[in-house]
Formats: sequence, C-alpha cells, structure tokens
Amino acid sequence: MWISSNNKYGVAIHNWHGDVRFGLSLDVGDSVDIVEECTHWYRGSCPRKSRAVGLFPKTYIHIKDLSKIDPVVAECTQVLREWSEIWKRLYVDRETYKFQTLRKVMFSILESRRELLSATMTQDQTLELQMVVVSKIDWGNRKLGLDLVPREGPLAVDPHGIGIVKLYNVHVNSAENAKASSCRGTLRRKTPRKILTHHLYFCMRDFGHRIGGDDAEVYFFLYDGSHMRPLSERFLVKISKDGFSNYIEKLHSNCTVFTDLGAADLNENLHLVAVVMRVGKIIQSDSIKKIEKSGSHGTGPTYRRPFGVGVLSLADIALFDSNLEQASTASEEREYNFKLYQSEEKDFHLLPELMIKKSSGKYSPIQTGNQNTQGIVVSLKLLHGGLGQARQEQPLLFQGSTITRKMGFPDVIMPGDVRNDLFLSLERGEFERGGKNTGKNILVTVVVLDVAGNVLTDCLWGASGMDAQPQYRSMILYHQNAPSWNEMLRLSVPIDKFATAHVRFEFRHCSTRDKTEPKLFAFSFARLMETGGATLGDGQHELYVYKCEDPAKLQASNYLRLQCRPRDAQAKMDCGGCFSRSSKEVFVLRSLLCSTKLTQDADLLSLLQWRAHPDTIQDSLTGVLRLNDEELVKFLQDVLDVLFAMFSNEEGNSTQHSGLVFHVLVSIFSLLQSNKFQHFRPVMNEYIENHFAAALVYKGLITSVEHMAVFMTKAEHPDPFQKCFGSLEYIFKLLIQSRRLFARATGGQYEDSFRRDLHSLFTALNGMLAVPSYDVIIPTQEALLNSTGVVLEQLKDTLPAPELGMLARNMLDAIPRGAPIRLIQAKLHAVKDLVSGELFHEDDSRTVVLSVACKHLRMHLSRRDELRLCAEILSEILSQLFELQREQRDKVTNTLQHDLDSLCKNILGILIRTISIIMEGSNAVLPQLVSCLLGLLQLLDETHYKRYWDELSPNNKDPRDLKEFLSKSLLVYEELLTQDWHVFPNDWLVMKLAANDVLRMSLEEFAKPLVYRFLGAQAFDSQLWWSYFSLAVSFLTQPSLQLEQYREPKRLKILHSHGDMRVLMGFQILSMWSQLGEQKLHFIPSMVGPFLEVTLVPEPALRKATLSVFYDMMQCEQAARGSFRLVESELIDKLDLLISENKGDDEYRELFSTILLEKVQVENPNWKDAGIAFIASVTRLLERLLDYRSVMQGEENRDKRMTCTVNLLNFYKNEINRKEMYLRYIYKLHNLHLQAENYTEAGFTLKLYASMLSWDRETLSFAPFDNSGQPEWQRKERLYHEILKYFDKGKCWEKGIPLCKELAQLYETRRFDYNKLSEILIQEAKFFQNILTQLRPEPEYFRVGFYGMGLPLFVRNKQFVYRGLEYERIGAFTQRLQTEFPSAQILGNNSPPDGAILNAPEQYIQISNVRPMGDAQALKTAMVPVPEKIARFYEVNDVTRFIYDRPTYKGPIDKDNEFKSLWIERTILDIASPLPGILRWFEVKQKSVQELTPVEYACEIISNAGKELSELIVQYRRDPKRNINPFSMRLQGTIDANVMGGISKYQEAFFSDQFLKSPQGAGQQANVQRLKALILEQIQILEQALELHGQLAPSGVQPLHNRLLERFSQLKQSLSGMGRLKRQHSDSIVNTPLPPLPTEQRTTQAATSSSSLSSQNASANSNYVYELDENYTRPGDIVRPVDPLNSYQTLSKESLTITLDESAAAPPVPNRPRSQNFIANGDLGAMMDSPEVPPKRQPAVNSPNAPPLPPRGITPDKRASNPMIFNDFGGNDGVGRRHSSQQQQHGQKYAVVDISFDDPEADQQPHSLPPNFQDGGGGGHLNVCFVPNDFRDSGISTTSSRELNHMNLNNLSEDSSSISAASTVHHREHCRISSNGSLDMHATATASMNITQRESSTSSFDVEDMPVPPPPIPPKSLGVSSNGVLASEEALALAHSPNPNTQAYTQLNHSQNQNQNQNHSINNHHYHHQSLGQQLQQNGDDEGDGYSSLQHLPINGVAAAPTPAPVEGAVTATATATAAGTSTITATPPSALTSSLASSHQHDGGTF
Repeated sequence: MWISSNNKYGVAIHNWHGDVRFGLSLDVGDSVDIVEECTHWYRGSCPRKSRAVGLFPKTYIHIKDLSKIDPVVAECTQVLREWSEIWKRLYVDRETYKFQTLRKVMFSILESRRELLSATMTQDQTLELQMVVVSKIDWGNRKLGLDLVPREGPLAVDPHGIGIVKLYNVHVNSAENAKASSCRGTLRRKTPRKILTHHLYFCMRDFGHRIGGDDAEVYFFLYDGSHMRPLSERFLVKISKDGFSNYIEKLHSNCTVFTDLGAADLNENLHLVAVVMRVGKIIQSDSIKKIEKSGSHGTGPTYRRPFGVGVLSLADIALFDSNLEQASTASEEREYNFKLYQSEEKDFHLLPELMIKKSSGKYSPIQTGNQNTQGIVVSLKLLHGGLGQARQEQPLLFQGSTITRKMGFPDVIMPGDVRNDLFLSLERGEFERGGKNTGKNILVTVVVLDVAGNVLTDCLWGASGMDAQPQYRSMILYHQNAPSWNEMLRLSVPIDKFATAHVRFEFRHCSTRDKTEPKLFAFSFARLMETGGATLGDGQHELYVYKCEDPAKLQASNYLRLQCRPRDAQAKMDCGGCFSRSSKEVFVLRSLLCSTKLTQDADLLSLLQWRAHPDTIQDSLTGVLRLNDEELVKFLQDVLDVLFAMFSNEEGNSTQHSGLVFHVLVSIFSLLQSNKFQHFRPVMNEYIENHFAAALVYKGLITSVEHMAVFMTKAEHPDPFQKCFGSLEYIFKLLIQSRRLFARATGGQYEDSFRRDLHSLFTALNGMLAVPSYDVIIPTQEALLNSTGVVLEQLKDTLPAPELGMLARNMLDAIPRGAPIRLIQAKLHAVKDLVSGELFHEDDSRTVVLSVACKHLRMHLSRRDELRLCAEILSEILSQLFELQREQRDKVTNTLQHDLDSLCKNILGILIRTISIIMEGSNAVLPQLVSCLLGLLQLLDETHYKRYWDELSPNNKDPRDLKEFLSKSLLVYEELLTQDWHVFPNDWLVMKLAANDVLRMSLEEFAKPLVYRFLGAQAFDSQLWWSYFSLAVSFLTQPSLQLEQYREPKRLKILHSHGDMRVLMGFQILSMWSQLGEQKLHFIPSMVGPFLEVTLVPEPALRKATLSVFYDMMQCEQAARGSFRLVESELIDKLDLLISENKGDDEYRELFSTILLEKVQVENPNWKDAGIAFIASVTRLLERLLDYRSVMQGEENRDKRMTCTVNLLNFYKNEINRKEMYLRYIYKLHNLHLQAENYTEAGFTLKLYASMLSWDRETLSFAPFDNSGQPEWQRKERLYHEILKYFDKGKCWEKGIPLCKELAQLYETRRFDYNKLSEILIQEAKFFQNILTQLRPEPEYFRVGFYGMGLPLFVRNKQFVYRGLEYERIGAFTQRLQTEFPSAQILGNNSPPDGAILNAPEQYIQISNVRPMGDAQALKTAMVPVPEKIARFYEVNDVTRFIYDRPTYKGPIDKDNEFKSLWIERTILDIASPLPGILRWFEVKQKSVQELTPVEYACEIISNAGKELSELIVQYRRDPKRNINPFSMRLQGTIDANVMGGISKYQEAFFSDQFLKSPQGAGQQANVQRLKALILEQIQILEQALELHGQLAPSGVQPLHNRLLERFSQLKQSLSGMGRLKRQHSDSIVNTPLPPLPTEQRTTQAATSSSSLSSQNASANSNYVYELDENYTRPGDIVRPVDPLNSYQTLSKESLTITLDESAAAPPVPNRPRSQNFIANGDLGAMMDSPEVPPKRQPAVNSPNAPPLPPRGITPDKRASNPMIFNDFGGNDGVGRRHSSQQQQHGQKYAVVDISFDDPEADQQPHSLPPNFQDGGGGGHLNVCFVPNDFRDSGISTTSSRELNHMNLNNLSEDSSSISAASTVHHREHCRISSNGSLDMHATATASMNITQRESSTSSFDVEDMPVPPPPIPPKSLGVSSNGVLASEEALALAHSPNPNTQAYTQLNHSQNQNQNQNHSINNHHYHHQSLGQQLQQNGDDEGDGYSSLQHLPINGVAAAPTPAPVEGAVTATATATAAGTSTITATPPSALTSSLASSHQHDGGTF
C-alpha cells in the first residue's frame, strides 16, 4: 500500500534501468524527490528527467536528511543543474567566450561544493568560502539572465519569513552585490568608504645570496617612499652561512605580520625594505681566511657589517580597491622576488632612499652567484579588520608569527588597546679622529638603566623576531668617524620605571687586529621623562658625547648630573668630574612615543593637576581645546572627571570656568562622534553609567544648552553651536544620569522643577527651529534635528509617553512650512530616527510617534516632495510593525491593531494617489513606494479592511469616497500588473511572486464592498465591476505567473512556496461572476475577451472551471436579446487576436469543444442546435488558428503560413462571413506572396478583395492596416492597378487583359477619363505583345502526399498538387520541401501508403511529377489555328486536372518480350482550385484511376515518334537554309539505328493470331490495327523526310543521305510482312515546282470542295480503296480524299472535353480505308491556301521585340517543340465542326503498303477503355489526349527545332521570305474522321502557328552568342549504332534538362464506316518525358513499388515500353560513350532494365 513520504530526498547509489512497468531509470548520483513509498519501492521523480514520475527500488536509494544539508551546498547543486543546460546550449550556439567562462565558473563552484561537503574547515573558513561561492553564483545568474536570489549573507532569504518591505530592501542589496560580483568570487560595490585597519602578512621564502662564509641578518620593514621614513619597526630573519634552507632557528621565524596599517599608509609609495647585514669579521677576507685555516668558525668577536639593501614596491598590494567588500575575506597571497644592491658604506643608510628615487649611479646590484636564484623571495598577503578580527579569521597565519608593530597608532583606536612603546632611531654621530690617520670602526652599544644604574632587562628590542636583550650593539661602518647607522630600536619600559629610566649609548672602537673586546672611548645618554611628567618628545635629539675609556667609571650617579643634551632642565652641572666632552662631537637620536599611558603634552598634565595650580586653569582649558585628539582620548575618563569637578561647585552652582568647561566637554563629545573614535562610544557610555558621579551638573547643563539655543542667532562663529547641538546625545545622557543620581540621593526632590526646566529647554529649542533659516544657522538647526531622536529616547524613562509625543510634535511643527530643503530633509531624518528608535518598540510611545510620523508623511506625500525619505520612513514603520505582528502572532495586542488602523486610515489612500500620479513618469522612488504599499496591504486583515470601508462610507450613506478609493486602487493595481510589475527589475521573480500573493489577498477583500455595497439595483456600478474583472484577468494572465515557461525545478519550487495563484484567482473571478445575477448583461460582450484570456491560460483546472462562463454568457444574452450573436462575434474576434499572441493549444481546443458541448447537452436549452453549431464553428476556427500560429515564425515555414492563411480566410468568408477578418488575412497572404516573389499568386490574392468591391458605390472603403478611406470604386481601381503590376511581374498577362478591358470600360463609359483610358489600352497592348514575344518558362507540377500523424492537421494524410518555381525540377523541389519539413522521410515509391504509414507518429512525404490536362474550353471560340505561344499558356495554366502513370505487369511475363504484359496505371487528380491561383498548391479533391493496355501504350509510343519527325519536316520546309545537321541526326537515329528491332518486338508481341486469341489480346483488334496503321504512317513520314533531306543536304552530307536511303529500303523490306509496299518513281512530283493557286479562287474552291465532300460522304460505300496513282495533289486542284491513317489534323482545345457514355458499344473495325482523295461531306477545311499568300494568323517572324532564346545549357525545357494540338469535333449529327479559315494541303506520298484490317474480333469493346470512357451513342465521340513529347529516349529524338538549330548556328538564316511553296503547305500529324465515316481534314492551324512562333524566336537569336559546332557522325566501325547521333543528342538533352515537364494534349477521333455507321474512339495517351535515371519506375504490382513517370527506350525508332527505375542513381546499362561525346541507347528489354536498376540505390525521395 502506497503511503506519503513527506517529500523525502535521496540519491541513487546504483544504476537502475527502470525495466518494470512505470519504472523510472536512474543513473548513479541522480537525486530523486520521493512522493510515495511502499514496502520495497519508492515513487517519485528525478530533476534530471523533467516531469517524469515513476518507480524505483528502495535498495537503490540513499535517503538524505535535508535539514542537515548545507543550504549553500543545496543551492550549488541546483545552480549547477540549471547552468549545465544553458552551458550546453552555449556550445551549440557557438558562444565560445561565454561557454569557456561559464565552464570555469562551474568547475570552481563544483570544487567549492566539494570543500563545503568535506566539513574540514573552521566556521570562519566555511563562511568565507560560502561568500565566495554565492558571489560566483550571483555573477553567473546575472550574466545568464537568470533570476536574482535575494540573500542575507550567504543564505537565500525565505520570502514568507520576512516582510515584503524588507524583502524589497534585501533585493536591492542583493542586486548591488550581484552587480559588484565577479567570476572570481570577489565583490566590487560602491559603498561609503570605511576606515579599516589593515595588516600585511609577510613570509620570506628564499634567500638566494651566499655571503662568503659569514652568517647574515636580514632586517625587513615597511617604508613610506613619499616622506622617506620607515612606517614600522624592523623584523629580523637570520641566515646561516650554509644558506637559508639549511638554517631554521625556530618555527615560523621567517614570518611576521606588519600591523595597524591605515588607509593613508596604503598608497603607491609603500615599499618593503630589506637591509642585509653580514655577521662576521670587520673585513670579510679575514673571515674567509680564518675559516680556511681552522676549518671552523673563529673564536674572535663578530660584528654586524653592511652588505646590501633590497627594495620591493608594494603598490599593487597597497592600491587595492578600498571599496572591496571583504570584511571577512582576505586578499590572495602573492609571491614576489627582488634583488639586493650595494653602495659605499657612507651612503649605506641612504640606500633605500636612493633606490626609491632611482639614483642608479650611487648603487649597483649584487650578483647571486647562481642563475637559478632570484635574490630574496617573499610572499605577502593583505589582511583587513582589527587585529583581533584578523586573528580569528586567519588563525593559521598568526600561529607562531611575530607581530611587527607600526611606528604610530592605527586609524581606529580601540578602547582596549594598550601600548607603551618608545621607538629610538640611531641616526648618526660625529667623532674626533683622536690622533689617528684613519677613521674609527665605531660600535654603538645601547643599554637601558634606572636611576641607580641597574640595567633594565626585557625592555629593549633591536627588531621584532628577536628576543629582548639587555643591550643592543649596532653595525660597524669601516673607518668612519662620522658614521650614519639609521638603525631602529624599540623600548618597552614599564610605567612604574619609566619616570626614572634613561638610555645610555656607549661608543667603542673595534680593531681589525685585536682579538679582544672593542675599546670604549665615549658615551651619551638620554632621559626618558621630563621633570613635569612629560615623556621625551618626539623628534630628533642631539646628545652630548662624553669621553670615557674606562668602563668602570660609567656609573649612573656620575653622569646623570650632567646635561644629556642642550637645555636639559634636570642637569645639575654642565660638565665636570671625570668626564669631558668636545663641542665637535655629537650623537643624533630620533624618538617616537606610542603609548596609551604616557603623554608628552604639558597642557594636559597641568589640567589633570588643576588643584595644584588653580591659577593656570584658564590656560590649561584653552590648551586642551588645542590638544591632539589622541591625547584626549587616551586620558578620557581622567579628563572628564576633572572637567565636571570644575563645572560646578559643591552646591551645584556654576563657577567662573563653567562656560569654558562646557566648551571643552562639547569638543570632547563631538570628537567621539568622529569615525576615528567611534569605538570609544561604548567607553563613554560605560563611563556615564558606572563612573560618572557629578549629581549636580544637570542644572548647569540644561542652562548651558538653553543659553546656546537662545544666543544662536547672535553668534559670530557657528562652530561651537554646531558641536553643541550635534553632541546633545551625550549631554542629555549626562544630564539625565546626573538627575538620576541627584534623585537617588535626595529621594526625588525638585522633580517638578526639573520637568519645567526640560520644557523650558525644549521651548528654547523649538524657538531655535522656528527662526527663519539662512546659510549660517542651517547647519546648527540640522544638527539639532539630527539629535532629536536620540534625545527623546533618553527621556523615555524620565517623561511619560504623551509628554514625549507632545515634545516631538511641537519640535517638528516648529519648522516653518516654507523652510529650506535641507531643513525639511533634516526633519524627515528626525522622524526616521524616531520610528527606528526604541520609542517605537513600546506600545505607549509607539502610538504617539506613529501619529507624529503619519502627519508629516501625509503632508509630504500629498505634495510629492522628498518621496525617497518618505518611502524610507514608511519602510521602517512597516518593517517594525511586521516584526511586532509576527512576534504577537498568537495574540495581537489592541494597541498594535489600533496602530495598524491608524496607519491604514492616514496613509493608504494618499499613498495610492501618490503612486498613481508618479507612475505616469519615471520616478526612481516608485519601486520603494510600491513596496511600501504592498507592505501595508500585507499587514491588514479582514477587520482592518472592514473598519476602513466604514471609515470611507459610514453606514453606506455616501459611497463616493469608497468608490473613488476602490477605483483608484484598482487602476493602480492594474497598471502595475499589465506591465508585469515593471517597477521591479525583470530578474526579481521572488519579489514579484510575493507581491502577487499580497495583491491576491487584497483583491479578495476588495471584492466584499463590491458585492455588499455596489451590487444592488440602485447602487450598481458597472465601471467599478469592470475594473475589478479587468484587474483580475490581468493578474491571472501576467507573465510572471505563467509557470509553464519555467524549468521544472523552478516550477515545482514556485508551486511548493506559493501554489498556482492563477487557479485561486480564477475561482475568485467565477465567484464574482456568479454574484452578478441579472447584472451580467452589462458585461456582455465586453467581458468575453478578458474571460477568454483566462480560459487560455494553460492550466487544466482553471480551464475546466472557467470555460462554463461562456455558456452562461450565451444563455444570458439569448434570454435577454433572443440570440447570442454578440458573444459569438466577440469570441471570434478575440480568439483570433489571442491565439496570434501565442496563447492556447490543442488541449484548449478539445476542452472548449468538450466542456461547452457537454454543458449544452446537459442543460438542453431551446437554442441547443444553434449553440452546437457555434461551438463546432469556433472549434474549427481554433484548429485553423493554431495551425497558423505553429508556422508563424521561420522562413522555412512560409509555405505553411500561406496554407494556414488561406484556410483562415476561407473560414471567415464561407463559415462566419466576417469581412474585416477576411480582408485582414487576404493582406497577410498577399504579403507572404510578395516575400516569396510569387507575384502571380499575389495578384490573384488581391483579386479576392477587388471582387468584393463595386464600380458603382461611392461609399468609403477601408483596407486593413490602412486607415485612409477611399471611395469604393477608387479602392477597386487602385487594387486593379496593383494586380496588373503583379500579373506583369509574374508573366501572367492573360489574366491581366480582362482587368485592362474592365478598366478601359470604366474610363470610357463611366468616368470618361481618356488619359487613363489611353494608358490602360497601351498596357493592354503591351500585354498582348508580351504574350507573343516574351519567353515564359513553363512550370512543372508535382503531386505531394503528406502521411503520418506527426504532420500538422492541415496537411495530415492529404495530397496536394504543387506548381513548381521557374526552372524548378523535382530534385530542387524535393530539397525545398525537405527544408520546410525537416523531420519528414521521403517515401521512395509511388504506391499508395498503407495504414501503418498513415497512423504512424512520424512524418512521411511522397513526391512525383504530374502532367496537367489543359482546359478544353479555353480556346473554344478560335476560328483560326491558335499561335503556339497562346496555346501553350492554356496547356499548363488554369488547370485543375493532372495525371501520372505507373507501370504494372499482368499475366505471365515473357522474359524475351515483356511488352505483352506491360500495362499502364494512369491516375487522374482533380484539385480544389485551378493553378495558378491564390496559392502555388491546392489539395486533391478527387482521384480516379484507369488502365492502358500494352497495345494502347505501344500506339502512344509510335504516334509520338511520328509527330516529332513531322514537326521537323514542317520546320525545314519553312526555313530550308537552317542547319541541316539536326535533321540529319534525327533521320540517322530513326532509320539507321541498331535498336530498330523494337518494331519486330511489337510484331512479335501483338501482330500474331496467338496474341489476339490470348486473354491479353481479347478485344484488342482495333488497337492492333491502329498500331499497324501508325507504323505505316511513320514509314510515310520517313519517306517525306528523306525526300526533303535529299533536297536540302549539301554535297558533304550526300554520302550520309545515300546511307539513309539504303537503310530505309532495308527497313521497309523488314516491314513487308505487314502488307505490300508499292514501288515509287524517283522523279516524284514532290521535287518539281508547283504553280500557285490564285487567291481569288479560294472561296470558290472551298465551296466546291465542300459540296463535293458532302456528296461523297453521303454515297460512300463500306469499303475503302487504296490510292493507285503515284501523283501528289497539286496546289490549286480540288482536294482529294485523304487516308485517315496517313494524314494529320489539328485538334482543337475544345475536343479535350471527354464526352462519354458507358452504354456505348465499341464500333466495328472497317474493312478497308478509303482513298486518300476521299473528302468527307462538308469538310471545307480540306481546301488549301496558296503558298504565295502567308496565313494572316502568322505573326511577324522577325519581330524585333522577340528576345533571344536562352542557350541550350540553361533552357532545359523542350515542351515547346511539342505543343498541345486542339481540334473541334461536331455533334452527334455526324458532321464535324470546322474552322472557317482555309487550310493548306500538305504534299506527301501516301501509303503503298497493303495492310489487312479484317479482324473478326473488331466488334469487341477495347480492353483499354473503362466503361466510363465509352461513347454514349452512335454520333458520340471520345476525346483523347495525346502528349506529343513522351518518346524522348526512343529512337526518335524529342529535341525541339530550336535546340537543333543551335547545333550549327553558322548556317542559320533569318530570311523568312525564302520559304518554298512546298514547305509552307503542311499537314499536322493527326486527322479526324467524323462519326459518319467522313474525313475532316484541316491544315495545320495550331502547329503552323507554333512553328511560326518558334521560327520567330529562333530567327531573332543572335548567332554570335553561342557558336556550337555539330557533333560528328561516328563511323560504324566503332560499334556505334546507327542512331548514335540521336543518342548523343538525347544525352545532351538529359544533361541540360534534368526534369522537363512537357505536357501537351492531342486528340484523335478515328471513325471508320464498315457496314454500320458507328464511332470507334481510340484513346492515345502520352507520357511526359524525363531523363532515364529519373523516369524509370519500379513495377508496383510485381515488385511492390509503383512509379508515376515512365521512361521510354527507343526501339526501331519508336519508344519502347516503360521500364521501372529508381528515383536517384544513373542508369548506365544502356548508354555507351563515343569519342565524340555521343552515346548510343540500345534496346534493352524491360526485365533487363528492371534487374539492372534493382541493384542501384533506391532513393526515398519519391518520384522525380
């Protein structure tokens, strides 16, 4: 059974894989939060795995006691986890510097955390490390933009444990610390400079000099380079002659601490001086010799001799940042090294000064003798704080270290400091030579003696680091009679012996030869104390030198009577006895006293002895005023006793010295106010309480202060007055203590008199404050006000609280209203002192002080001056009250309740008004005032609010004040919330959450007066309620409360500390809404938007609770107004806006629908149906809006945005008819198209808007994002011009022409604006011209299927047809789509996806090419052949139907001939809207599938090959001078090709009886016969081509031509089995000129022909006959009947419409074709134009505006060479519709091969046509699409004429006038037979125009641009097939055209009349061509994968069957390269290709 574990915390001690149900996997070290537990398992979460809750075994978890975990360690853990995620993101974003810096800090924190966990440090060390760690954390949080952690010391504060005002102050301090912190853990913050004492820790690490055989002594001391004097005494380190490392006299003997350094000492001139002395013989060579001789040290005396000096600058240590906040931390220890220098011995004492001054000429460096050593190596560390504090913080540094004292007092003198040091400096001496030629080696011996001559031991130190010595011996300067030693000594003589002690200096001469002790020759002495008790004065003293050579005579009694120096008052005689002195000899001594017991001041001594010398009191007091501060403080207690004794006599009356004594007292008190002596204040307090005994001085003190107050304005010098009133604290303390002593002694006598005196004193003080201020007295008044607080505190035990309050009020009120600002500030400071003092802690006095403070606060808040001080006072008051309230939590006293009521009544209203006013600007004090407001609200409870409501509106009689307060408060609160507490910095999340908590509780109280006082019918205030609701919504939706945006640990922490305040406020809103009752209608629909914001908050509980409000609103409006239209409208408007602001999600959509539908179902209102429809509509809108929002960002989502925008605008138009929203999204879509440069689509988009406008309305129209209104017709006109501009840019001129016409009609017939009319007509003409002259690349179309549940809803499991960009092929398109859907997988096949893919969570995309099927009605009205450029537009534009094919195999597969079983599955797709449109893609709405039989597919291949060659014939007849090479290559590739055996495969497959009788051949007789006819037709086309080639071929090509004739003869011979081939005469009429047809005969001939044809058609029998003559029809003759299989007819676009009847039976196959000269009845189109008269429909061939064609390499599209063919068919009457234009007869030879068409199975229905593609009646027909260019890789090349022309541009001719009659008369490739068996023959209307256009484009191309020589024809000996040239051309086409998407449509209506007059429709389909590697598709039925695009291999000049191929990977099995760069494509059976392709890489990218 699971039980709660009370939030246990544990750590995984082993890996747990979580291999159980609901298991949570863990790694070693993972922390877990345990929620529940059972016997063996825990249930909880791991912070590393966000929001994952699971099970894990107990045995794997170690439980940790959270209470014992160091809070800083826990914070480190949390911070490192949070930072690690950011750190990884920095790496991904390549933020190198931040990444590396953060890494260092993280490792540092990790190391510090390890140290803290080790628990091996002292408390001080732990605290120091914690401070360093939190400083780094704060630095990192600030740099990373994370939340500020408010902390006191190293610990984060608990926001619930302190008041919000204090929390604000903590935030301020923490923010300053965070800004001042660094990544090293130090703090740099600007704080007031503190006077701190510093200490320098010193340790000598190494001494790199070897002083040849002698020991050494190194004296270190600090040196002031600015004054050139030592700062400290010396510190001695002894060095043995063996080296520093081998000599340790005692532990830590090389370490010391230089103490008591002040701020003034730490400057750039601070140096460390090292003086090195050699200890040995006087001459160093003697020492060396002695050692060498004896092998050991000599036994003679040793002396200290100068060796060298080193100076180290301490500027980098001394110039540390004095603002460095390191009260408890020390600087880092640093290591330094410096060298020693030497000079002459006479300058040795000046060497430090010379080195600092860098007088390098007087000294030189001393070499160490070892390159590895660096002289002296020392380490230094600066310590801060008092000496005791430094000892506590750094105990290890002080352990065993010597203390080296400063020569002087520290900046801060502590009361307990006791020093009695006298520093002596042996400066220099001057001695007589004494009869010797050389100078003496003088040794000075220093001895301290008493008056009896006894040596005082333990009081003399030559340096710290050595023991006290009875005597000190100086160093010796060699042969110097005027030596300068400059050695410092320290004397510490006991106080009791100091007065009689003296110092004796003995001078001895040291001989370099004598082994005895040095000889005495003189001495000097100095007394330590003067006769008056003053010690030896500081400074330099010149001592007399007395001669004495006998040490026995040195008796104190002998020389103490002598003068030690000039003007020696204690001397008894000048000279005499046994001692003599010379005036030339002198010894100079310098002294400095540092003593807290001794003084050198005579005035101070005389004051202390005033009773002995009463006549000198005045002088003594005056002298004391000038006394040094330190001297006064040293003898503070004694001086005060003396002063009070002199202040009054025994009766308490004043004395003659009282005034001067008072001034001295005031001086001493003001001295104690300074920072230097701030630590003496406790000493003073101790004196007052325990030592002060003057019980009568209170009267004099009161009188003196009153006197000062009265005479303040008359004073000439304000300084004494300022000192007096600044020292009132001590004066009143003494005064009250004196009165207390007097009352204690007298039993309380004269108490009333004392109070009167006090009141009199305060009256005088008030009068002093009331004096008009001027510059002189303002400082004095300020001093008085600054002392007011402490003065009143002193009186709390003397006067009752009411009197104190009265005194405080009177004093503060005495200040004039217009007083200077300085005085006002001083007054407020006094108020602040009062509320922060002890008076505020006691109930009685607090009430009085609070009333005084509130009075002045109200005054200044209302005037909005000194707001910062007011805020500080309020903060202090609120902090104090919060602490009191927390202390009295169980039982709050009535006094505190009363005080809170008083504060609320006086401050709350004025504070809110002040905040509301200053909120409009940027006031720096605003955050503090807001914190005060929140602090006040935090203190109030329900009873306080109720009393305040009653105060504002007593008995509900006049609610105006209450209403004003509520309105103002709600306004202020909302202003704070709408900007997310902008008054606080963004990273103050803790503060914001605490503020929200306070505000939420306050709003609960604010709701009560709304319900009880402003809800009734009479008192209802809708504005007040609206403000409340608006505020509540703002509270709920503020960013800081949206917990979803936070990381999981932070979110859980907030929930644990504050809960989800949104839910609480949501229920509060619901409660208030339910209270409204009938008043709800006031808030409909205005509250729909705010409530919608509430429901959009992603908190399920809140959503479920608040969504029902909408039902309530609908019900309310329905009941009141009969509908809920307003709610509906407002909800839709706001929903669109809010969703765009990134609010809402799919969960909300589901909840909205579910909850409201359930509510409607349960309640079952009468408007149930309307409600359900509305909810469903909103749900659909939500779905579209969420889709739109999900793709709003990112360039890769632009296409998705377009789709979602179209979905939305369609929704707004079609479902809810919201025009303004519809227009808004129209413009959004328009802007998206412009960004993508989809100008055509942008034009279509704007056309949606334009279609809504009218030319007739003058009303103003406003567009979205455009506030300038325009009349509607002008807006439409403006839109039309924009649309025209876009259509022009998008080259969609056909769509712009109707708009031009509409504008022209407007200008011509309505507005009569002929200027604009002319402009629009010019633009229209330009559009027409552009259509014919401008190059327009035709787009490809792609089918895209989106499958899988991972895709967005708007594309999920749907298919779309995309319109590609210019020149975009399927590879580029796939890459673009993958960018848009980066997570999607591209399906590698075209098979329909199965259910597993449709329901998979992944994303799948299937891509393939599709071919457009043009609109048959586009050119329906054409009466002439349509030019190619016009027709081509409608083939690939305005299309809604697309097709794509997939090969399949049915039945047994013959491996030798697979064509028998190769079927084609053709899919037809219908899309929602035509392309192009408002999008570049539309969804597939309908899909149908049909199958093509193998025979039908073969027919398509043969037909397309013939059409391509026919087009070349037309081109070369029109322009005989063009390059012959392309024509030759095409013929060679068709005739002389090894792959021509493909026709034999067709013969083998389909022309056998076995096939016709097989199941595959059932019903295929008609298709077989058609295939035969197409083959024979191709033979005839080849005949024509060869004849034309023979005419045009130059002599160099004639051998090739002969070869082609030979091969053609062989080809015909191979086809002899199909029928008989007739012989033809070589001298055909084709090669003879024909006479022209007169123009005037056209009409007559046409009429004659028409009637003739009609009659022939009527009398036709059922049998056709072959044409027996061998002549061609001459121009001008009556047109002869044409064989339907051998003539070519233009198909009109109208014929593309398929009219079918499923019940129609297949027409029988006719027995024989009719004669070629047979003319169908009424077919006027058989008439031909004369070749001399060019057709009127042809444009100018050499149009100057025609641009040149792009080079072959950049013009991959070859679809222009195979235009769509249009044809018109008649109705069911059997007479075909005809063009009215006259046609040109195409001269050709007709078939001479007998083919039997007799087929017993011709009556069977063709297998290839499904029932829905059969004609409906006998007169019906089947419109069949032909795609003329789908045989690109067959033996017949698909290269267009323009590409062939480029192959030899030098032969191009621009002379279009040379077109011969034979070349201008041309039949297209198809013919049409009417339903009654007649032949409707037409000239090449469309084709000729297309050819003309191509010629026009080609002829205008500059031949100089790209001279490309024709490729050579490979010889047969190379093994290249006869169509090698063709293959090379195809390879080149493949290289330049990776994915041409040519689609053209042709149609053949083939009717034959055999016994019955029926239609036989044949559907001849064409596939668009692509490169071999891209088109071959795998068989979907046999292989499992289907492909839509087919590749046709050439076989005998026709395209072979499609073969499956992969999407990517080249197919190389069929191509071989030749030396000339050509290739041959050989016949490959489909099975072989399939097997070869199966091994190639299958690309998952769909079909390219």
